[in-house]
Amino acid sequence: MPVIQSLLDTDLYKFTMMQAVLHQHPAAQAEYRFRCRTPGVDLARHLAAISDEIDALCRLRMSAEELAYLRGLRFVKPDFVDFLGLFHFDRKYIDLRASETAPGEIELTIAGPWLHTILFEVPLLAIVNEVYFRETHGAPDVDEGTRRLRDKIARINDAVGFEDCRITDFGTRRRYSRAWHEALIPMLVEGLGEKFVGTSNVDLARRYGLVAQGTMAHEWLQAFQALGPRLRDSQSAAFDGWAQEYRGDLGVALTDVIGLDAFLRDFDLYFCKLFDGMRHDSGDPVEWGERILAHLEAHRIDPRSKTFVFSDGLDIERVMHLYEHFRGRCRMSFGVGTNLTNDLGPVPLQIVLKMVRCNGQPVAKLSDSPGKTMVDDDGYLRYLRQVFGVPEPERAA
Repeated sequence: MPVIQSLLDTDLYKFTMMQAVLHQHPAAQAEYRFRCRTPGVDLARHLAAISDEIDALCRLRMSAEELAYLRGLRFVKPDFVDFLGLFHFDRKYIDLRASETAPGEIELTIAGPWLHTILFEVPLLAIVNEVYFRETHGAPDVDEGTRRLRDKIARINDAVGFEDCRITDFGTRRRYSRAWHEALIPMLVEGLGEKFVGTSNVDLARRYGLVAQGTMAHEWLQAFQALGPRLRDSQSAAFDGWAQEYRGDLGVALTDVIGLDAFLRDFDLYFCKLFDGMRHDSGDPVEWGERILAHLEAHRIDPRSKTFVFSDGLDIERVMHLYEHFRGRCRMSFGVGTNLTNDLGPVPLQIVLKMVRCNGQPVAKLSDSPGKTMVDDDGYLRYLRQVFGVPEPERAA
């Protein structure tokens, strides 16, 4: 069976961004580049299997039932569903090959109209992940995975004062396999009850009657670095564009595309009132939360009316630590990914597929965690730092 069997087998925020692209920037061009952050991994020997899975992905179409489900989501507009009824992945936008300079590595680039390439990221990462683990470690160790998952569930359920702790599955892109991902969802529903509030995976949300979770990803803000406003105004323009599309719905802002300092300078009283919450995805989460709290209080906004979404490399220990630290001071939600869907024994891969160009111009994610910064033009990165007043990271002596 193919790794990806439905076009809904992806994260909700790909569809929410895609709808906004259809309505606001349908002619924009985009380029994405793959990176494996885990050293010493030989992906090149799996190239043929990965390529076959991509061919299978490109044969998929939306079913009538899937389109009807999307049409029932309050923030999805009818013309977007009509467009998805015609949509399919096109292989011509993918360049996949073995690296000529780094033995064992692969070069995977997506380039084409943003509207027609935006959905590639999550299924391609899921394909690379599953092919790698299938061919190097075999079928998932369901017994071990189940034992570990039940231990996580028990730790939260047994903890005193965690009744309002809310966890979401964010693990599609780095899951061990599609089958394991599907198997663990009912266990989370049964084990965590109201503490499990949904999944970012649209297909699983549809089939298990869960809430599909997600708003925007880094590429939405990155693209605005090349879409017309002054570079200095790109974050504000991206948030304005989002508000115009969703009119108060899906109101969680991502804070680390150019770093937290730059975000706080742009996220003024208007945006503080307009958005329902903020999402953390790099840097120290406690420091981040304290600074967001102070920022809201400085604008005379009660942080308890806002939701802090934590989603950076979480495991259950970090979830519990963060919940205890911020309990009673704000609303919280925790998006747990790899530690849910790829915790069966073998070491997970750290792989990403990020936008690096839009309309032929370089764009960048200037992360609060230096290792997560991604750009293919160092000169542009220096310029971005200069424009937003972001200092160069200190070098080790």
